[in-house]
Amino acid sequence: MLQGLYDWTLKMSQHRNAERSLAAMCFAESSFLPAMPEVMLLPMILADRTRAWRLAFVCTLWSVLGGILGYFIGVFLFESVGEPLLAFYRMTGSFERIAEDYNDLGWLMVLIGGGITPVPYKVITILSGVTRLDFAVFVGMSVVARSIRFYIPCALLYYFGPQAKVFLEKRMSLVFWSSLALIVGGTLLAGYIL
Repeated sequence: MLQGLYDWTLKMSQHRNAERSLAAMCFAESSFLPAMPEVMLLPMILADRTRAWRLAFVCTLWSVLGGILGYFIGVFLFESVGEPLLAFYRMTGSFERIAEDYNDLGWLMVLIGGGITPVPYKVITILSGVTRLDFAVFVGMSVVARSIRFYIPCALLYYFGPQAKVFLEKRMSLVFWSSLALIVGGTLLAGYIL
């Protein structure tokens, strides 16, 4: 099953609308959708390593734009949209507790939560909006965080693409289950950290 999904993803990564679909996924992942854009990004680079830097830029740009939407969801639509999203991630109870102190270290939360940890970035974006974290700080840290998130894997695949492809094809189950564990673990971890 995984091999068929991998082959299909590689084929779709060469589709003429693949880059637009990747941009849309990055935008949605940053503001409301539980997803991992790497599912599309990595096969697209494996199919053509020369696109690595362009794709890293596309992912970073659209992810930050999606983060800005998440920020404004927190500012203007918290009760109708933000609270249900936080409830989905089981974070409504702890939210009030940390909201008061968030702005003291909000820049660090955006940097770490947006680029280094598997904590869902959308939670950080909404929280930043609700607490009115300085918008320029939020955008600046988001650019740094999302660049870390996307440029590092793109650089690794650019330089080690053929070896990475062999590794991925030989250990597909391990990669799949590890990725799934990161998504689920990050969601659960966010409920305890935040």
